[in-house]
Amino acid sequence: MREGMVRIPSGCAISGIISTKGIRFNGEAINRSIACMHERSNGLGGGFVAYGIYPEYRDLYALHLMYETPQARGETEEYLHKHFTVHQAELIPTGNATGIGEAPALWRYFVRPERKETENGPVRDNDDYVTASVMTINSRIHGAFVFSSGRNMGVFKGVGYPEDIARFFRLEEYEGYMWVAHGRFPTNTPGWWGGAHPLGVLDWSVVHNGEVSSYGINKRYLEMFAYRLELQTDTEVIAYLFDLLHRRHGVPLDLVCRTLTAPFWKDIDRGDEREREVYTALRRVYGSAMLNGPFSVIVAFNGTMIGLNDRIKLRPMVCGRKDHFTLMGSEESALREVAGDLDEVWHIRAGERFIARLEEGVTV
Repeated sequence: MREGMVRIPSGCAISGIISTKGIRFNGEAINRSIACMHERSNGLGGGFVAYGIYPEYRDLYALHLMYETPQARGETEEYLHKHFTVHQAELIPTGNATGIGEAPALWRYFVRPERKETENGPVRDNDDYVTASVMTINSRIHGAFVFSSGRNMGVFKGVGYPEDIARFFRLEEYEGYMWVAHGRFPTNTPGWWGGAHPLGVLDWSVVHNGEVSSYGINKRYLEMFAYRLELQTDTEVIAYLFDLLHRRHGVPLDLVCRTLTAPFWKDIDRGDEREREVYTALRRVYGSAMLNGPFSVIVAFNGTMIGLNDRIKLRPMVCGRKDHFTLMGSEESALREVAGDLDEVWHIRAGERFIARLEEGVTV
């Protein structure tokens, strides 16, 4: 948490790239982008998420797991075979990389849900079923952690600098249409493999620079809807809040962002009548979901990449465009490292969001 005797209050690096035409590209570009911000990390966490990397299994859920013991793997696989049809089970390919300590066993499973009821009763759909299963494994099987559970996407993370993590997971061998990366400088939570960013559930993934000072109330609010937070980092609440508000409650993405970073009451009172009505309703209904603290966030989900800043912009966020690519990051240099002369570049303002999507009609 300190470099020498100077605290780094704005550490962590985040970066994201999406081809809005759905063109797939390998992990070298995002690795260059995040490595450009090496000084924002301290080797205690790095990670990536890629979308579109498993086209042959696009209709299956890709579960990435880490195991601390053989017993944990045995219990988990027994659970998976009981609750899912497992189409493929394999070690996640890894290579040698300097700066990586002893890694847990890393496996992936391509599965299809087979039951419509959990120990807590019936579930609405497969997404609810997978979410409940992930939380059961993470909370009840000691030494097993599901760190990725979406379709046609995957999280790759661990303890190390992000460029070391990229080499370890051989990300140059994967091709995806959207990549997001994180270099961590832990402040309030431990640096460990499961707690490294990205944090996610289903197709949602989140990388975060800063801290969520409202974590306690956000966590208690999510627990009312049967979410279990087990990965020892405040960022986990952001992924679950997006899942709750958008997928389960049907709130449009733009309104989800406006809910999580709602303006101060003094600013709401200055708005026109329609704005006052909207923000007053959002704050009354979802007050416990609002995020407080200094943060900039990139959220990725099914052909969508979102950049989000806290209400007084205590962490940086830069966006840019180059041809069909939209890029986001903590520093402009990270964008130019990949795209060179950008067609357009701008900063996200306090409390604002920018949403980049695949072009209409593009399928991945």
